Amino acid sequence: MSFNSLGLSKSLLNVLEKQNFTQAYPIQEQAIPVILNKKDVLGIAKTGSGKTASYVLPILENIRGKVVNDGRDINVLVLVPTRELAAQVQQVFHDFASELKEPVKTKAVFGGVSINPQMQSLHGVNVLVATPGRLLELVEKKAVSLSKVRTLVLDEADKMLNLGFKDEMNSIFDLLPSKRQNLLFSATLNKGVSFVNKLILDNPVVIKVEEEDNSIDQIIQVGYSIAEEQKGPLLRYLIKTQKMNQVLVFVSSIYKADTVVDKLKKNGVNALAIHGKKSQGARTEALKMFKAGKLPVLVSTDLLARGIDIEFLPFVINYELPRSPKDYIHRIGRTGRAEASGEAISFVSPEDKNHFRVIQKKMKKWVTMVDGENIDLKGF
Repeated sequence: MSFNSLGLSKSLLNVLEKQNFTQAYPIQEQAIPVILNKKDVLGIAKTGSGKTASYVLPILENIRGKVVNDGRDINVLVLVPTRELAAQVQQVFHDFASELKEPVKTKAVFGGVSINPQMQSLHGVNVLVATPGRLLELVEKKAVSLSKVRTLVLDEADKMLNLGFKDEMNSIFDLLPSKRQNLLFSATLNKGVSFVNKLILDNPVVIKVEEEDNSIDQIIQVGYSIAEEQKGPLLRYLIKTQKMNQVLVFVSSIYKADTVVDKLKKNGVNALAIHGKKSQGARTEALKMFKAGKLPVLVSTDLLARGIDIEFLPFVINYELPRSPKDYIHRIGRTGRAEASGEAISFVSPEDKNHFRVIQKKMKKWVTMVDGENIDLKGF
């Protein structure tokens, strides 16, 4: 469906046209008109389905010409679980608002970096994207006020609850005005999300797009049976022989991420790790380089998975399998996004065979297996 039929103004349609957005995705088709009508929304849609734009566009439409710009008050608050997602969502707001006649000031705030520059930059902000902990710190320091928030967005609500933000979110809810629009987006509707739904949403329009088990149909999946000590050579073999210029590699620990990167570099493959012990500057720069195609290999832990959003990522490799089938689906869902194809490769050691069978059974899809022992890995 064309964006022209969704109720957006000519100004935003011009921005979309300049940025080569032509057809709306299903979540956008359904959510944009509802949000424009100021209704509460519960949106269930996988990451990569276009949901960020589905709320950014109507929010910008609704606040055009109505922004409050008198110091600490903000119009729109978007809560997210990770620093990377905060920066990513803020960038979407910035990109869509950049050519509007009425200025809309956006800002992302999160922990892991100095709070002072964030405090100094909050004056006149209209749209604030924040992680819960840092937001409460800024409120405590009186750097920002939530008393005039008109629209609240919870993005990746399921992940936020899994990471233990429930108490912080409740504290934030207490600071918000009772009359506001609430938009809750989640990849799944679990008990925690149901709790938040009942707590903050007022007669919401429920939008559910694409079941998770159908969302991986366009992803080519391959598994390699391989001994643990041969995973490194196999990784380098695949990167070099398949000329992988952009591949996201998942591991299960910070130590393993750094070890894999070190081995890749020693073998002439440019790679960086992104995990919780890296500085925010290092994480941001690594992700920026990877998205721009200047870094061929990014090695990540699951903690950072939801902050990595790349529209046309061709390869994902599970160097180590995740603990749960849901995490597996989320990992491989980094590729094959927004109707694009992609390839997901998993390394399966003898100890992991039973676990991988469970993953496939839960996924309701059997993965083609290749015997890695038959591959000549000498020199890799």
